[in-house]
Amino acid sequence: MLIEIQALAVASQLVMPRRVASGIDYNRLQLLVAILQKRLSIPLGTFDVFVNVSGGLKIAEPSADLAVALALLSSFKNKALEAKAAVFGEVGLLGEVRRVSSEDRRTREAKRLGFTTVVSPSSVKNLKQASELLVVQ
Repeated sequence: MLIEIQALAVASQLVMPRRVASGIDYNRLQLLVAILQKRLSIPLGTFDVFVNVSGGLKIAEPSADLAVALALLSSFKNKALEAKAAVFGEVGLLGEVRRVSSEDRRTREAKRLGFTTVVSPSSVKNLKQASELLVVQ
């Protein structure tokens, strides 16, 4: 099943910036924000961060990590991701993109549905490489 991840990063007016996760685990969001800060030097510590899974779905598996991270990066840089891209993969603490189950099946389904670019653990090794591939300049 393909899902849409939406993210918003906005400069905070609060002493303690907000982190709002709808459809994903709050602690996973905190972890991904920390990885983006450490591995890509993205200063999200002073930003309110909001992540939403469209349609009210709830995701429990880590295969959405890469999509969440790239959606946040896209919002922070105010640059769109490639329109026909599907993204999946677990993001490790070192910023590496880790394999997930049924990778071939996920890729085939995304292509069948018209996605021209699939970013997966097979196509990128780390978060930095994935961000360079997808964030439109």
